[in-house]
Amino acid sequence: MGTTQATIGTGTAAAATAAAPEPKYWHLRTVLVRALDSEFEAGEVLPNERDLSARFGVARATLRQALDQLELEGRLVRRRGIGTLVAAPRMGVPVAESAEGRPGTGRDVWRIVDSTSAPAPAAVAAALGVPADEAVHTVRRLRMMHGQAIGTETLYVPDAVVPYVAGGVFMKHSVKPSIADSSRARSVLRQLQRLELDGESRAVELGVAEEEQARLLERPPGIPVLVLTTRYQAQGRTAAVAVSTYRADTCRLTFGASGVVDVAPAAAATEVRTAS
Repeated sequence: MGTTQATIGTGTAAAATAAAPEPKYWHLRTVLVRALDSEFEAGEVLPNERDLSARFGVARATLRQALDQLELEGRLVRRRGIGTLVAAPRMGVPVAESAEGRPGTGRDVWRIVDSTSAPAPAAVAAALGVPADEAVHTVRRLRMMHGQAIGTETLYVPDAVVPYVAGGVFMKHSVKPSIADSSRARSVLRQLQRLELDGESRAVELGVAEEEQARLLERPPGIPVLVLTTRYQAQGRTAAVAVSTYRADTCRLTFGASGVVDVAPAAAATEVRTAS
């Protein structure tokens, strides 16, 4: 009896969903996407809201919802004193095993935020194979492209992997690190760079920027981000874990020329997830 009721309930819910009309703003968003692709160039300013509302025959409130959605998707950019502009195409951000992707290299595009030694989040500690209360080296960095902050990274490395780092804890909450932070972070990165890695594994999922991530990215909290988790393997163990967040509105991640993509259902995945 219980099973029959559950089946009926599911069928009723599915029918109700199928019968639900598409929101007006979402239909308008689809129409606007076609117009953006066919009539406007990147950087071009859109007509004002009054003209757009008249053209598409919708209320300005509906128009604003559609424009807000397109801004969230990174298709539009609002500039105070200018108006609403068509956004440039997303930037291709290389994250494969290369000078851009491996910690300790690509110094021109990475800025050190801070460095500390403290226990890692439980999921990271498990991935690294260290006790939950064991301190690990943690380096936070900010990735820049064309002068714009596009991503953050938190790198976790056990002391056994990089044993020649001076002790002490340095905690900063500014994009400009102290001299001690910079020295400590570079020491960790240099030692990691010298390791002979056996391989790397990566997983990407959609997330939202928490308050600290959003501050570093100079965006409001809650914006969509691409969360990239990378595990670096050396000598038969996970030598380091990096959790990066990239702005989903301006970035597309590229993984090299091989084109190999490993897809797994979310429920079956075993990625490490933690705040960067």
